[in-house]
Amino acid sequence: MMLESAKSSWVEELPGVLWAYLTTPRSATGETPFCLVFGTEVIIPAEIGEETQRVAQYESRRNQEERAFDLTVIEERRDAAYAKILHHKRLMMRNYNRRIKPRCFQVGDLVLKKVEVSKHVGKLDPGWEEPFKVIEIKKPGTYKLQDMEGKDLPRSWNIHNLKRFYM
Repeated sequence: MMLESAKSSWVEELPGVLWAYLTTPRSATGETPFCLVFGTEVIIPAEIGEETQRVAQYESRRNQEERAFDLTVIEERRDAAYAKILHHKRLMMRNYNRRIKPRCFQVGDLVLKKVEVSKHVGKLDPGWEEPFKVIEIKKPGTYKLQDMEGKDLPRSWNIHNLKRFYM
């Protein structure tokens, strides 16, 4: 990476990194952040000194007309990018939900709970704690637990941290 080689002079490299970020099209929108803000594609520094087609065809009057047009359609481009983001988000959600198995527990079910990070000693320790009894359903996916001695646990537990205990 560019910043790793720069070490302590990373501040000097930051403008180049920001420039690369602003001029790279995003997969979710199909647009560059620069284009969504300013309404036109950026001329990269390499194009300024070179005789590229874009530079060769530059005319001041025509450029002003095209710039005015770009500014009139910028909201449409932003709306289209927003629609693409929403579509991308739905695809990601559908892909995520495809792998999720719906689960729920009833009052009285026995469950195991994940070992809390603060109690975890090593990688060979068990990842799940003793069976607990579900005593209350706070809301869907959130449960109040009680240990086997009848002592209530101090907080509610999310279903992602629980799994059914089979005898």
